[in-house]
Amino acid sequence: MLNLKFIQENKETVIRKLAVKNFDAREIVEKITRLDDERKNLQRESDDKAAEMNALSKQIGALVKAGKTGEAGEMKSRTTFLKEAIAALGVKHDSALEELNRLIIHLPNLPDDSVPAGKGAGDNEIVRVSDNVPRHEEGQVPHWELARKHDLIDFELGVKITGAGFPVYKGAGARLQRALIHFFLEENTRAGYEEIMPPLVVNEESGFGTGNLPDKEGQMYYVTEDKFYLIPTAEVPVTNLYRDVILDADDLPVKNTAYTPCFRREAGSYGKDVRGLNRLHQFDKVEIVQVTRPEASREALEEMVRHVESLLVKLELPYRIVKLCGGDMSFTSAITYDFEVFSKAQDRWLEVSSVSNFEEFQANRLKLRFKSKGDKKTTVAHTLNGSALALPRVVAALLENNQTADGIRVPGVLQAFMGTSVIK
Repeated sequence: MLNLKFIQENKETVIRKLAVKNFDAREIVEKITRLDDERKNLQRESDDKAAEMNALSKQIGALVKAGKTGEAGEMKSRTTFLKEAIAALGVKHDSALEELNRLIIHLPNLPDDSVPAGKGAGDNEIVRVSDNVPRHEEGQVPHWELARKHDLIDFELGVKITGAGFPVYKGAGARLQRALIHFFLEENTRAGYEEIMPPLVVNEESGFGTGNLPDKEGQMYYVTEDKFYLIPTAEVPVTNLYRDVILDADDLPVKNTAYTPCFRREAGSYGKDVRGLNRLHQFDKVEIVQVTRPEASREALEEMVRHVESLLVKLELPYRIVKLCGGDMSFTSAITYDFEVFSKAQDRWLEVSSVSNFEEFQANRLKLRFKSKGDKKTTVAHTLNGSALALPRVVAALLENNQTADGIRVPGVLQAFMGTSVIK
């Protein structure tokens, strides 16, 4: 959530920066500044009347003490009027404040100055490409056929049990999932991230805190009776560990990792790009989250990017890193790097991770702050998160890029977990 004072003092900057995200903010920013001025005037008028009422109360007390009850009675009628006027002003003030907050929460985060302008994925900036990108070859088998041939994943059985987008992993396919989860968590903890096992459902406050609500409400599964949401990513419960918390500055950065299933409705997704593991309603993902000082968040982002890159290098997967343009960024992000792996059989790049710096946007919603020992002043923290990694498309690329006449080759770092070097 953007800071109200910042919006008031930097109105044109907010409008200009949000235009990079293809968000026309002028009308809503004008409403916010107008409502805030109205709210301040109402508060000022209420304070003036309260001051007058307090002064009258003292005078009434003095008159009563002096036995001048008639004059005191006349003044009491004025205090009654003031009390009613203050109450009416309070109702107007609260109404203006409610509308003000409603407008502010619908403003996206401001993009970093380095974010390129653009409308979609075609305008993203390629930062780095690995040197092991293979060429597409005719006759390469896509992962959904490999999964059927080696009895790794049963998509039809998932449809029977639940519906499309809920696959059943079997045998070596289930072990591959478990091996990847183990590998990612071990690598993340070795890099200093404390492992967390959070709930898979969250309340509305948690969804709001990370910016998923109200922005992504239509994409989240909702448990109506209990008013809970199934998590779309571990970022939501893990970041909310620190909602309404004042951290000790000496404990920063806070670094957490978590494995969870993730649930997304993916409303409106269809076509060839959603076949197999390309787009699911339930999938496994390992997440990394950091809470940092504002001045340290830029380096923390680069550190997270290097870490995710190291995972792909160890899995021997061809990858590229892209900086998202404004039009392809999320509601909450200030800057995002996507990681994509190359699918040899599909001849396309598949996104497997987004690493984002939200700066103080989430922390403002979460009321997440920190302070140094002996310091009474608190400072709003910065939050960051990244996928390290999302499994479905990693598995798709591993199957497609490692298919051989003898079976599917297992990358060296997973062989100990899998207990084999080849999936027959």
